[in-house]
Amino acid sequence: MSLPQSIRQLAAAYADQFIGIRRHLHAHPELSYQEFETSAYVQQQLRGMGIPYTTMAETGVVGLIEGNDPSSRIVALRADMDALPIQEANDIPYVSTRPGIMHACGHDVHTTCLLGAARILQELKAQWSGTVKLIFQPGEEKNPGGASLMIRDGVLDNPRPAAIFGLHVHPQLQVGQLSFREGKVMASADEIYITVRSKGGHAAAPQYTADTILVASHIIIALQQVISRNREPQMASVLSITSFQGGHTTNVIPSEVKLMGTFRAMDEKWRFRAHELIRKIVEGTAHSMGAEVDCHIDIGYPSVYNNERLHVTAKALAQTYMGENNVGETEIRMGAEDFGYYTQQVPGCFFRLGVMNAEKGIVSGVHTPTFNIDESAIETGMGIMAWLGASATV
Repeated sequence: MSLPQSIRQLAAAYADQFIGIRRHLHAHPELSYQEFETSAYVQQQLRGMGIPYTTMAETGVVGLIEGNDPSSRIVALRADMDALPIQEANDIPYVSTRPGIMHACGHDVHTTCLLGAARILQELKAQWSGTVKLIFQPGEEKNPGGASLMIRDGVLDNPRPAAIFGLHVHPQLQVGQLSFREGKVMASADEIYITVRSKGGHAAAPQYTADTILVASHIIIALQQVISRNREPQMASVLSITSFQGGHTTNVIPSEVKLMGTFRAMDEKWRFRAHELIRKIVEGTAHSMGAEVDCHIDIGYPSVYNNERLHVTAKALAQTYMGENNVGETEIRMGAEDFGYYTQQVPGCFFRLGVMNAEKGIVSGVHTPTFNIDESAIETGMGIMAWLGASATV
């Protein structure tokens, strides 16, 4: 029996077990950097498989599986473990037991697929060569990003992987399918915080103060020039102001107005040039209208870049495992992923796992209260991760 056949056989045999694991994780979600029970559960599972592991970044877990000739090929497989502050609205037996917390982005699925791949790789380690590093990281949903903390603590050292793979659920892709893309895949994400200040005053006497509401409004309009008049038209980028907080009554000009927003880019050079433009526009607009202003840009995740050679290898392996008709090309997304930190360090490939099943009514997007998956995707996810871990080379 060939290696992909053996992996498919084990993935099918263990599918129900790992669906149960996914349901346990889904029912017990934990927020970013608070994944203590989840981390302990992952460690328990690895111990039961006889896989050695270490911990880092407080709740991160790193396992190591050695096949034949362990130093000949080193590959990392990554999953994230944190949930979101969302109240689940699904009517399912394994609904979240934690009020206001939900696995609404599929990280329970990612963790389950990696645990499933780990069991398959451990059982078949006599049939493949090299070493597979299993990375279970915290905090993908919140700055500074668990990936950055894992890298800081040495996750890419001793041994250093030549390639890293990560999968993400795709609620618009039919279950049983995968999608890949080379080059730029996901955007960077930076948070913008602006505070406009003046002494405030009576709404009937605006001449005695700078109108912070008006100043903030002009700032919002002026910031649209960052994209429309400074970015190269073919370069994907988004700047959105998403919060305007100021004032509490009809006859008072407030002394302070706060704005918040996000800036997304696919090009790192343009990203940081845009930061300079944002600051200049904010400060210039406010000062020209007589107000003071603070502008803070919280640097978030870098863009995700899929190595071209690794993409070719991974897509070909996926076609071997799934069949060509079940492997497609994923779209560029302006959403962000801290997997980008890994791809800045080693060649990476971030791909999508189909979880949609319209016939079953499973169509909700991520970050919604009704997000769920067709659980047959677990078998696909654990199998493809095992196959890439056992076979991929850069």
